[in-house]
Amino acid sequence: MKRLAAWLMSGVVLAGLLLTLLLPAPAFAADLRNVADDKIAERGGKVDLNNCSVRRFQDYPGMYPTLAGKIVLGGPYESLDDVLKLDLTDRQKELFNKYKDNFTVTPPSIALNEGFDRINDGQYR
Repeated sequence: MKRLAAWLMSGVVLAGLLLTLLLPAPAFAADLRNVADDKIAERGGKVDLNNCSVRRFQDYPGMYPTLAGKIVLGGPYESLDDVLKLDLTDRQKELFNKYKDNFTVTPPSIALNEGFDRINDGQYR
């Protein structure tokens, strides 16, 4: 009886091993990228002025929410200097120039700009 159980168990294990060889390989996270992930990777850790919400400016004192709202609504931009063409006060221009190295401009993406989520994207602390 013990031999029969051992043979049956070895048959089950062998069938399981053969089955894993026949099944397709699993998809890994690197293969499961979408348009938004690619666009976020393109900005290189900087705030993309054409594809971000107002909340991304919270890390820069003085910019959130007033100046950030003007920047977000004033786009799309071809370059960072296009922001200075907006109706900004001298203080706002000074703040933007202070943090200018933290910003970038890439072409707008529908994946990140769809709807009206750039002002209130629903992310709360």
